[in-house]
Amino acid sequence: MNSPLVRWGAFLFGIFHIYTNVFASLSELWFSAIHFGGFAALCALSFHDPAAYKSGRTAMNAWRLVMAVLCVAVAAYLILFEDALYARETEFMLADYLFASLAILLAIEITRRTSGWFMPALIVVSLSYMLFLGRYVSGVFAFPGLSMETVLYRSYFSSSGMFGFVANISATYVFMFILFGSFLLKSGAGEFIIKLAHGVAGRFTGGAGMVAITGSALMGSVTGSAVANTVSTGVITIPMMKRSGFRPQFAAAVEAAASTGGQLMPPVMGAGAFVMASYTQIPYTHIIAVSVLPALLYFLTMAFFVLGEAKRTGIAEGDDRHAPELAPVFREGLHFIAPLAVLIGFLAAGYTPVRAVSFAIGAVIVTSWLSRTPMTGRHCFEAVVDAVRTMATTAVLLVAVGLVINVVTTTGLGNAFSLMIVEWANGSLILTLLLIALASLILGMGLPVTASYVVLATLAAPMLFDLVSRDAMLAVMQGADLPGSVQATIDLFGGDPAFALREMPLEMKQILREELLDPALLAGMLLSAHLVIFWLSQDSNVTPPVCLVAFAAAGIAGSRPMATGFTAWKLAKGLYLVPLLFVYAPLITGTWMQRLGVFVWSCLGLFALCSLLQWYLKRPLNIASAGLLLLSAILLLWMPLGLWMHVAGAVLLTGLILWQRREPTGVTRRDSPGN
Repeated sequence: MNSPLVRWGAFLFGIFHIYTNVFASLSELWFSAIHFGGFAALCALSFHDPAAYKSGRTAMNAWRLVMAVLCVAVAAYLILFEDALYARETEFMLADYLFASLAILLAIEITRRTSGWFMPALIVVSLSYMLFLGRYVSGVFAFPGLSMETVLYRSYFSSSGMFGFVANISATYVFMFILFGSFLLKSGAGEFIIKLAHGVAGRFTGGAGMVAITGSALMGSVTGSAVANTVSTGVITIPMMKRSGFRPQFAAAVEAAASTGGQLMPPVMGAGAFVMASYTQIPYTHIIAVSVLPALLYFLTMAFFVLGEAKRTGIAEGDDRHAPELAPVFREGLHFIAPLAVLIGFLAAGYTPVRAVSFAIGAVIVTSWLSRTPMTGRHCFEAVVDAVRTMATTAVLLVAVGLVINVVTTTGLGNAFSLMIVEWANGSLILTLLLIALASLILGMGLPVTASYVVLATLAAPMLFDLVSRDAMLAVMQGADLPGSVQATIDLFGGDPAFALREMPLEMKQILREELLDPALLAGMLLSAHLVIFWLSQDSNVTPPVCLVAFAAAGIAGSRPMATGFTAWKLAKGLYLVPLLFVYAPLITGTWMQRLGVFVWSCLGLFALCSLLQWYLKRPLNIASAGLLLLSAILLLWMPLGLWMHVAGAVLLTGLILWQRREPTGVTRRDSPGN
C-alpha cells in the first residue's frame, strides 16, 4: 500500500468504517459485504506478482485493477439486487449464480495469495462436502448434499455465510480495536511501554528477559497481534537480552512466547474477547475481568523460566545500570494511560465495545495535545492507513472463514465432530482436551489465532461445555426432590443418572442443564470451555513446524529458526497448563476469593514445574530433588486434591529451596552471550 492513490483509498475506507460503526445504521449483511469488497480490493492492489513483472508492469497493474474492481462488484451486486432476489422468492437467475460464485472464488484466491494454501483448500473441501462429497462418506459424517443454488444462496446472500456474524465481528470489534492500537502506537505509546517495562523489570535477576516479558504483555494488551508484538518490541528487547548474557536462541524464544501471551492479556486479547462475547452472549467486561489472573499466570510462568535461565547461566544482576527511573517515565507517559482508562470506564458504564473504543480513540488524540508530541492531521492519517494495512489480510481471512462455518452449521458437521471426539476420548475430559489441543495445532498451521478459534469453537465448544458441566449435573441428578420432568428423563435411560448423562443427546442435556443448574454457574462453565479453546488456539505461534512468531523473533536474534521454535514451545508451557485450571479448578467459575486461592497455589506449582524443566532450582537438580520437585508441582497444581495437599506441596517446595541453599551454585557470571 505504498502508492499514494492506494493509501488515500485505505484512509477513506477506514473513515467509512469509523463513521458506520459510530454514527450510521446499516444492514449487517451489507456492511459485511462492503467490508469484504473494500479490503479484498486493497489486498488485490497490493499483490506482488513476480511472474507479471516479467511480462511488464502494465499487465501486472491491469490484473490488480481487474481483481479490485471485481471485489467491489460482488459487494455492490449483493446490495443492489438482494431485494430483487427475495421478490423472486429466492429463485436464482444467471447473474445470481455468476456473482455468488465470483465472490467465493475471489475469497479463495485472495486468501491464497495473502495467507497460503491451507484456508483455500479447507474452503474447497468444505463446499465440496456440502455439495456432493458428503454422500460418499459413511458413518456420522455422511451428508446427502445440497443443490448448487442452495449452497450459493447460503454462502453469499445468507447471514450465515461469508457475510455473516464472523465478518460482522471483523468489521466492527476487530477493526475498531486495531485502529485504537494503531492510534496509540502512532502517538508514541510503544516507546513509553518499553521504557515502563524497563523501569519496572530491569532491576530483577535476568532483568533484560523480564523487560521483554513485561513489555510484550503491555504491548500485546494494546495491539493484540503476536507477530506485530514481536517485531515492534523484539528489535529492542532481543538485542538487550543478548547484551546481558542470554543466548540468542533463548532471547528470541522469550520474545516469541511473551508476544504470544499478549493475545491473552485484556483488554484486547487479539479480538478473541469480542468473538467469545458474540458466541456465548456473556458480557465482554466479564470476559476480560476473569481473563486477568490466567494471563498473569502465563507471564509469571515465563518469568520463572527466565529467572531459572539467568541463575543457571550466571546472569545475576540484570540490566539495572540502564533501567530508567519510574517517576520520570510516568510523568512523560501519563497521557498514554488515560485512553485505556477511558476505554475501561465506558465499558464498565455499560457502553458497547465499539462505542467505548471510539471514545478511547478520541482520548488518544486529545491527550496527545497535552504532551510534547501532539498528534497532527498527518499522524491521524498515518494511524488510519496503518490500521487498514494491518487489518486487510485478517478481514479477508475472517470473511473466508465464514464459508467454512456455514458448512459446519448447515451440515451438522460440528455435532459429528463432537461425537467423534467423545467416542475417541470415551468420556474422558483430559483425553478430550488433548484431542482439542491436537486439532488446534493442525488448524493453526494454516490459520491465524482468531480464525482458528472460530472454527474450533464451532466444532468443539458444545461438547467441551457438556463435559465441563457433567459432574455438576450428576451431583444434582443424584440428589432428592428432582423435578418430575427430569426424573422422567432419567427413567427413560433405566433410572441411572450417570448412564443417562452418558447416553442422552447434547440437545436434551442442554435442556436439563438450564433446568438444574444456576445460570451464573452455567455461564462460567461455558466461558471456561471457550477460554480453553482460545488458549489452545495460540499454540501454533510457538509450536514447530509452523511457529511464525518464533521464526520472526529468530530473524531478529540471528538464531536458528526451528531450534528457536522448540525453545519458545518450552517457554510457552502455560498455554497448556493454565487451561487445565479452567476446567479442574474454579479459576473462572468461582468467587474472587476462590480464584485468588487458585492463583496463589498455581504460582507456586508453576514455579516448581518451570524449575524442573530448567533442571535448576537454587543449583542444578539431581534425580532425587527432581522427583521431589515434580511431586511438589503435582500437589500444588492439581486442585481437586484439596487445601492440605496444597499446603504439603508448598512445604515440600520450601524445604527443597532451603536444602539447595546449603551449597553454593558454583556458577560464575558469563561475560558473553554464547551461541
